[in-house]
Amino acid sequence: MTEIKHASVIATSTESLDQQEVIDISAIDPVLARKMARVNAAIDEIGMTPFQWKLFFLNGFGYGVDSLLVSCQSIVQSAVTQEFGSPNPRIKGVALASQVGLLVGAAVWGFTADVVGRKWAFNSSLFICAIFVLIAGAMPNYISFCAMVAIYSAGAGGNYILDATNFLEFLPVSHAWLVTFLAVWWAVGYTITGLLAWAFMANYSCASDVSDGDCPRSENMGWRYLHFTCGGLVIVLALLRVTLVRMVQTPKWLISQNRDAEVVDVLSTLAQRYDRPYTLTLSELQDLGRIQHTEKPVWSATRLRAHLSGLVSTRRLTYSTMMIVINWLLIGTVSPLYSVFLPYYLESRGADTGDTSTYDTWRDYAIDQISGLMGPVIAGVLVEIPGIGRRGTLAIGAAITTALQFGYTQIKTPAQNLGLSAAITAASDIYYSVIYAYTPEILPSAHRATGYGICVVLNRVGGIVGVLVGSYANVETTAPLFICAGLFAALIVTSLLLPFESRGKRSV
Repeated sequence: MTEIKHASVIATSTESLDQQEVIDISAIDPVLARKMARVNAAIDEIGMTPFQWKLFFLNGFGYGVDSLLVSCQSIVQSAVTQEFGSPNPRIKGVALASQVGLLVGAAVWGFTADVVGRKWAFNSSLFICAIFVLIAGAMPNYISFCAMVAIYSAGAGGNYILDATNFLEFLPVSHAWLVTFLAVWWAVGYTITGLLAWAFMANYSCASDVSDGDCPRSENMGWRYLHFTCGGLVIVLALLRVTLVRMVQTPKWLISQNRDAEVVDVLSTLAQRYDRPYTLTLSELQDLGRIQHTEKPVWSATRLRAHLSGLVSTRRLTYSTMMIVINWLLIGTVSPLYSVFLPYYLESRGADTGDTSTYDTWRDYAIDQISGLMGPVIAGVLVEIPGIGRRGTLAIGAAITTALQFGYTQIKTPAQNLGLSAAITAASDIYYSVIYAYTPEILPSAHRATGYGICVVLNRVGGIVGVLVGSYANVETTAPLFICAGLFAALIVTSLLLPFESRGKRSV
């Protein structure tokens, strides 16, 4: 009789908790839905601890490294081409190598994280990046440099997939907005690279009018100094990750694997360490039943297929997955056309307005990146406002960026150039901050990294398309900006068509 009463209490409590979840997975696996609700309740009961605040910084390092390395290769491609020449002057080979590497990294890190967990990528990815960034700075020719760019980009390719996922799966719902604010580290990465470029590229690079292949190494060390410095910084961040926190598998991933004892151990240890309330028991979880297919090995065909089919298990989830993928594909095409080729455009605009100094060009680039720090701050506030939430903030960020990019085509003076480019960076970072956080929030935990990985893979496909378009278009005209503005205008619509609003709700 007592057992029946106990089960009834569990059922009643979990049914009420299910109403607070972002998506309803009870039709997919009712046992997983009930267990996930109990784990969410336990995390909320424990609340925000110093452990999660450490994760905000340590996971943020992955965001920072991703943007740092993306901007690093885009900044140096002109100097590298001047020194070595290019096998195909029409194709931006360095940018293309980066996009291919990022695509491979997103696919590998994303899919394997759902199979073996989030812990291993957290501990190893930054070390991989650091090693090959340092090697890239010593490369003797164009092809070998592009190869190293592809490899270190692959190392970084899953960073914000795993960092956002890892952080989200430890957070109480009261602090879910921090996943959006985590993107401030992404802006920090761009800012650091922009400042380093101002220091190195402005002082240790050949003049812009030097022909490709005619720039000697002795006069062109800036891009190498940039890589050596960035590689050293990434090593420091990687060491901090493995020394400041003992990373464990996330409780939501563990529960999706039916590893109930480990879930209880992780959460009870966290509660005891910081003297927080905690009531979840192992018997309570086990009484709820067993997750589907978890009796099979993690590498079995059934479980591997489930990571894909789990993203389209219901009609609404299928629609949500399709819409979020479209958003990622569009922003992937926009990024190379605008951010990757921004240094070229800034230089051409400076020349048109009588500002031909290399120093001033890289100073403006650094200021532009610093302005991006405002984007995540604004986004972190907007996502928690009722009536706006995640979807509204996405649309606002896309709308402001669209208007500013159309306005950018009319600049006449250096001051207008700098002001508008900085405003665009801040506005577009509002959108990027939210999409990075919203994506894992609306994906089921058991397949979250796979779904996020698919989004980023298609984002990189869009990036490759953007690089090829930028390679064969004249990036020193306003044409790429009109294309970017049109794509951002489409993002306003696709953002509002997303079916789930995750503000104030728990991810599952």
